[in-house]
Formats: sequence, structure tokens, C-alpha cells
Amino acid sequence: MVFNNDQENNDEVMSEINMTPLVDVMLVLLIIFIIAMPLLNDAIKIDLPKADNQPSRITPKTITLSVNENGHVFWNKQAITQAVLQQQLQAAAQQQPQPEIHLRGDRHVEYEYVVKVMTAVRHAGIQKLGFVTEPVDSNKK
Repeated sequence: MVFNNDQENNDEVMSEINMTPLVDVMLVLLIIFIIAMPLLNDAIKIDLPKADNQPSRITPKTITLSVNENGHVFWNKQAITQAVLQQQLQAAAQQQPQPEIHLRGDRHVEYEYVVKVMTAVRHAGIQKLGFVTEPVDSNKK
């Protein structure tokens, strides 16, 4: 028997990917997209109204409440009593937008005095209450 060497080479498994079908599919997709793009841009012509899209910047008023080491309360640097504090807080709670309360407490004030002011702010219905502190200077240590 005579063996043909060409026949042995044809029986081997081909390990390469055939790129022809892949290229054909990609060309068909490209043609579809080229045809479809002008259709997507064709829309109903309408004249849209113009509007200002800038958000309105209404900044709430800030009220500073200070409590000194003796427990006296100050409304924006003016001394007031607890009764007047409650009245002014209720009037401030009715404002739109509500003012922000910045609470400043002396370093040596008793905690009870600060809590009384915090309770008065809460009972008045004011939503924003913040504590004001001074940053620690690392050079003074």
C-alpha cells in the first residue's frame, strides 16, 4: 500500500478561528447602523419654551445663641431671659425658611444651661441646630 502524505495533513484538527463569518456579521451590523442613524435624528420639529434652570438660592437667616459660664443666654449678642427666648424661638420657627440656630456655649458653662437652651429650641419646632466650636491650635500645645 502506498500512503499519500497529503491525506495525512488533511486529517488534522484545525485550531484557527475562521474570521470570515465574524467579519460578515460585523459588516451587516455596520450597514444597519448606518441606515438607522438618520432615522433616529429625524424627529418632530417643535419649538420648546425657554426656562431658567438655576436653583433659587434662599439662604436661611442665622441666629446665634450664646450661653456664658453663669448660664445667661444671649440672642445675637443681646442678653435675654428664658421667657423671651421661648417667645423669640417660636416666632423664628414660624418663618419660612426656618433660621438656623448656632449654639455657642462657654467652655466652663454647666451642661444643664446648654441643655435648657437646646430643649427650648426643640420645643419651638426649629429643625436646624448646630454647635459652634473653635478649632484646636496644634501649635499652642
